[in-house]
Amino acid sequence: MTSIQEKLFLLKDAKYRDFSSRLIPGVPYESVIGVRIPLIRRLAKEMSVEDAKAFLSELPHTYFEEYHLHSFLIERISDFDLCIEETERFLPYIDNWSVCDSFSPKVFKRHRSELLERIKLWIESSHAYTVRFAIKMLMEHFLDEDFSKEYPEAVASVKSDEYYVKMMVAWYFATALAKQRDTILPYLTRYRLDGETHAMAIRKILDSYRISDEDKKYIRTFRSHAKEKDK
Repeated sequence: MTSIQEKLFLLKDAKYRDFSSRLIPGVPYESVIGVRIPLIRRLAKEMSVEDAKAFLSELPHTYFEEYHLHSFLIERISDFDLCIEETERFLPYIDNWSVCDSFSPKVFKRHRSELLERIKLWIESSHAYTVRFAIKMLMEHFLDEDFSKEYPEAVASVKSDEYYVKMMVAWYFATALAKQRDTILPYLTRYRLDGETHAMAIRKILDSYRISDEDKKYIRTFRSHAKEKDK
């Protein structure tokens, strides 16, 4: 066992292992140590530059928490080109929503135009979690002052049977509705999404505290027609 694995096992919480394992279907129970995310982030901060470089060079990993640690180490890279290089080397190894959704390099905020070019490539990937990550980046960085109508169009054009891709598309449109209402609303009222994704988006919208009660009432009228659109 490596020294990093030993440190992770010292942070193990057996009850949390049982709890978290139920939330990440598809990840083998034996690959989960049971370490809470804040503790993994703290470990990433404490690692020396040399240890971080050595750890990032090792893929694939053995344990679920090692992938979280890997992503948190990439987040700390301040050079955009290096960060992108490590991100693209890492993305094919992501196999669950937890690692994908907690991964968000800080340097991306300062290089949105360069990031956008990568997103356009990632969203066309055949790897489900690379696509999910691309949509997540559009949701995090391109729904405010850098928003363009082409971005929701790109998300709506994603074709996938993967549940976790569909759910991210739904999450994107629910979030985007709160920020870019006039542009996003027609995607729902004109049934631009497939029936399952449409239904997911409606549920997320109805659960959102950022959507007005008036808009929720209006959106609710389109909920029962989602499946009819696909007949």
